[in-house]
This record gives sequence, C-alpha cells and structure tokens, in this order.
Amino acid sequence: MRKRTTLLGRRAKGQGLSKLHRLSDHSSFATRHSSLHSQKLQSMLLDLRSDTVTRPTPEMLRAMTNAPVGDDVFGEDPTVNELQAFAADMFGMEAALYCSSGTQTNQIAINVHTRPGDEVICSNLSHIYLYEGGGVAQNSGVSMRLLEGDRGRITAAQVLANINADDAHYPRTTLVSLENTVNKGGGALYDLNELHAIREVCSAKGLQLHCDGARLFNAMVAQGIDAKVFGNIFDSISICLSKGLGAPVGSLLLGTKDFIYRAHRRRKSMGGGMRQAGFIAAAGLYALQNNINRLQEDHARARAIGDAMRNLDWVKNIMPIDSNIVIAEMADGIPSAAVMVALAKENIKCFTFGNDKIRLVAHLDFNDDHLSAFHERVQRITREKLEEASKERLPGMY
Repeated sequence: MRKRTTLLGRRAKGQGLSKLHRLSDHSSFATRHSSLHSQKLQSMLLDLRSDTVTRPTPEMLRAMTNAPVGDDVFGEDPTVNELQAFAADMFGMEAALYCSSGTQTNQIAINVHTRPGDEVICSNLSHIYLYEGGGVAQNSGVSMRLLEGDRGRITAAQVLANINADDAHYPRTTLVSLENTVNKGGGALYDLNELHAIREVCSAKGLQLHCDGARLFNAMVAQGIDAKVFGNIFDSISICLSKGLGAPVGSLLLGTKDFIYRAHRRRKSMGGGMRQAGFIAAAGLYALQNNINRLQEDHARARAIGDAMRNLDWVKNIMPIDSNIVIAEMADGIPSAAVMVALAKENIKCFTFGNDKIRLVAHLDFNDDHLSAFHERVQRITREKLEEASKERLPGMY
C-alpha cells in the first residue's frame, strides 16, 4: 500500500512538473509573441501622405476578379454600367460617368458647364485651381474668380457679390465650384444651410453649381447627411472612389442625362475611354456598397493623431479636425521640410503644406496598431533632431 502511494505520488509530481513546463513554455511563447509584435510595430511603415495610398482588401480583389466585363467604349461593360447606375441612384441624380480620376471628372464638368472666356467662382484653396495642372485654362479657356473663405468655404453672400455684370468688358460668370470636404482647409465641412443658400443664389442668377466631392463621403458620414441631399443641391458632382473608400482607381461624375451625354463626348476627346474597365469598376462598386460607414473610424483616428501632436513643443497649432485630414502648423523657426525628414526617419510619411505646415491623412490601411506606433514615434522627435533634419533633404524634395 505504501509502495502504491509512493508511485501515485511520483506520478502526481511528474504531472505537476509537466504542467509547470507547459506553463513555462506558454509564458515563453507569449513573451516571444509580444516581442515579435512589438518589433513589427516598430518596423511598419506609417504612410499618412494621403488616403489614396490604400490597397484593395481581399474581398475587394475577389469582386474585381469575378467581375463580368465588356467593352465600355461601346457601352457594353455590365459592371461599369452597374456602378454608374448605382451611384446615380444613391445621389438621386439621373446619370453618372465613370472616369479615371477626380481631376478628369472635375475638368470634364467645368468644360461642359462653360465656354471659353467664361469665369468660374471658387475658393482660392480649391483643388481645381491649385492642383489640377492649370487644366481650367488649358482644357476650357476659362478664368477664375478666387474668393478667400473660412478654411476654403465660401458663402452665398460672397458668390452674389462676385457675379460679373452683363457687360462686354467682363467675362461671363457661369459656374460656381465648391469643394467638400476642403482638402487645403484640413478636411473642412460645408454647413448644409450655406450650401442651400448658395444654391438659391445660383438658381436666381442662372449659374451652374458643381461640387468637387473627392471626399464628399467623409462629409456625409461626419454630418449624417444622405447623399440625395447633395444630389438635390448641385447640378453636377464629382466623387472619388480611390480616397477614403479604398478603391485602387476611379471617380464618377454625376448629373442630368443631357449633362452626362455631353460629358461622355468630352471624356472621349480627353482620351478617357476605357475598354474592359469592369475589373476596376468592380472595386468602386464594392467600395460604395461596403466602405462608406467605416469612414467614421478614419475620423476618430485623425482626431487621435491630432491629440498625439497637440502638446509637442515643435507644433504650434493643430487646425480643427472635422474629418480624416490633420494639418499641423509648426512652431516658429521650424520648417515643415525638416519635420518631414524627421518623420521619415521614424518610418512615417507625410506631406508638407507650405513652409510651415504638414498634412497627415487617416485612411483604410491605418489601424489602431499603426496609431499606437505613431503616438510612440512622434514623442521621440525633439527640436535637436529637427535641427539635424533641417540639413537634409528627402529624394524628390525641392
């Protein structure tokens, strides 16, 4: 009996040691896993230059691979046709045209709405003025009446005050273009009441009203406004599928059937016809059906980026964060180019906005792990490091 008890005791002792070994192994694995995860966070690239840097998700790629296609130049690509119909219905507009980029949709819209010698009213921060290669002059031969607004948002009163008289000495004012959200204004949102007021002025004065809505979905989500509300305000809308929505390429131009008929002809003359475009149109369709509501996550992370930078001694000010764009103004004497270099050394990419500001944009491929890594890395940047960084330049900087 004593011998049996000893044997049982040995077995129990052996099992206990085995359990301790298993616990030790598990603890060691957890430590290694935590260490590897930490190393991964430290090495990962944080690309905050734009919300255009995203890559298609596996689900989006499947939609692209399985898309039925045809020749869109002949109007026979079923996926392109479905995308155009879906977007037009979403905004309560008659028709839509799929194009390669937001610059193309904007330039087509301006060309259809105007004649050479006309004048377009817009903000001095507008993308169509600053970042489309002078296309309004080259493609349409129009001049621009630039208004200084609040972070790129102009008012109905300003529009009314800047419509030219019907006099041969002046260009004809024919179009007002609004950008919502305003990129250069840090993702600023137009107040809906102001949009209605501008619509009333345009209707009363016989002007067309265009929306550069590259990030209009961000405005919709941030303000809880249905797409059809915007469709009722504007004569034409350009929406981008490759920014916050995460598609690899493409924009849509929305308007009446007659407007889109004329836009189609203009797209052709710009070399914008595409053949089996359904493969990329499928990504846009998937984005519209699945990726709009999640934009609120980008907005929350943008606010967290701003909070992480707000108390740094080399940051003077963070512009109001209304959507997914963060613009940080540097402290006096610190050039934005030096900050860009210092951030690059921490494996963070951003853009400079002039000599004293940088822009960072939250997007589909920037998650909470990236956010934690960002917070840790920016704390490591000191004025001394910025002083050293001011002596260097990144490739492509000029």
